[in-house]
Amino acid sequence: MATDLQIPPHEVQRRLNTDNPWWRSGEGIDPEEAAWPRRAYFAQFSKLVLQIEVRRAVVLIGPRRVGKTVMLKHLVARLLDEGVAGTQILFLSLDTPLYSGRSLESLVQMFTDLHRHPAAKPLWILFDEVQYLKDWEVHLKSLVDTYPHIHFVASGSAAAALRMKSRESGAGRFTEFILPPLTFAEYLRFAGTEDRLIREIEPQEGRPPNYLATDIQALNDEFINYLNYGGFPEAVMNPAVRANPARFLRQDIVDKVLLKDLPSLYGIADTQELNRFFNVLAFNTGNELGLEDLSKHSGITKVRLTEYLEYLEAAYLIRRVHRIDDNAVRLQRARTFKVYLTNPSIRAALFGMVQSDDAAMGSLAETAVWAQWLHSSEVSRSLHYARWKAGRQDLEVDIVSLDSRTQKPRFAVEIKWSDRTPGSINELRGLRELAQKHKLVRTPLVTTRTYSGTAEVDGQTIIEFMPVALHCYTIARNLLRGA
Repeated sequence: MATDLQIPPHEVQRRLNTDNPWWRSGEGIDPEEAAWPRRAYFAQFSKLVLQIEVRRAVVLIGPRRVGKTVMLKHLVARLLDEGVAGTQILFLSLDTPLYSGRSLESLVQMFTDLHRHPAAKPLWILFDEVQYLKDWEVHLKSLVDTYPHIHFVASGSAAAALRMKSRESGAGRFTEFILPPLTFAEYLRFAGTEDRLIREIEPQEGRPPNYLATDIQALNDEFINYLNYGGFPEAVMNPAVRANPARFLRQDIVDKVLLKDLPSLYGIADTQELNRFFNVLAFNTGNELGLEDLSKHSGITKVRLTEYLEYLEAAYLIRRVHRIDDNAVRLQRARTFKVYLTNPSIRAALFGMVQSDDAAMGSLAETAVWAQWLHSSEVSRSLHYARWKAGRQDLEVDIVSLDSRTQKPRFAVEIKWSDRTPGSINELRGLRELAQKHKLVRTPLVTTRTYSGTAEVDGQTIIEFMPVALHCYTIARNLLRGA
């Protein structure tokens, strides 16, 4: 006798009821998720979603484990607070096995039938983990066109694939919203230590605020935590995850992104080769690399390496930074570049946690600074590193910002995790020469471990010193101040 293998509709409906507790009177989102701090991006994201006069789906894109699902739940809470009835909101996580094989439209129809919604009633439907549905972008575009009264939001973690498909098939129907890992300022807020460790200084007119560390050693302790696990909200909020972040994160980074997401999108046959190459990049975050040396080291052709670099950037795992010389000119045939992890916690997840005196701290401090700047695509595009020859000596500056109009340097920063530099100004020859050659908008900055102050020559301030943890906080706080 034939057996019906289809999951019966009442089982799907029961799961929908479980996943949407706000359908029951007086209930809302999970209390633990409700207690999480809002991401600094939440106000901006919810404002975009609430622009109901625009007939588009909002697609929330970002790396794995940066808090996309919780941000969707916080959106549900806001809708409820603003008077939207719970039965008008549907949350669906498409990695749920019970929904496998069902189209988005059939699930939407089940929702409207379940609550007997009339045809033109405004509804809110949130699809989480949308990458688990084949051809999701085609289905979502069709829903946007078919149901003008329903406001659709989708999120997913296969960042490279989502963005590509969103742009190919969703032109005019999708609006992308990128959610990066936590900034250091957000981390302190999630950890509940921001108010205790940071004090805001009244800014000068027309200038962004400055900040003071009330206890620089305690701030540095939190900075080490941030490097080890602080880019991921769940690791900050969940003690079990925080106790062993490597076990928690490695599976999502390696197994899902490198061995599944990227290979399926780009047709990569040798996933282990990609994995080994990423490990090399992660271990050497913040270092200058060249295709020639990488090819010799890995045995991978330069063409293939270039493709891998592009894929890893598309997945928001790395960021390449290009070199300029002392004239602020980008070399047309530059053979070297720097690679930074977009989230310094990835290195700890792969190779173990770091301590304050580890040899990797200099590179990780530099990576952390870059991780803050990446929260502004406009500013980060203007940033380079400088290296040039002066006689027999190689001179370098870690970060140089170029004005988008004039292509002249605006500011320059040298990243150090040490208090030795303020007493060794001669070691900063590259920064000093660059500042003398170009009229910078800001005083050149050198980061330290704990020291704050300035260095003067002939009565004029030529270099400012600031602890790197405070510098990271300042960048992040001011970049996202209006978010």
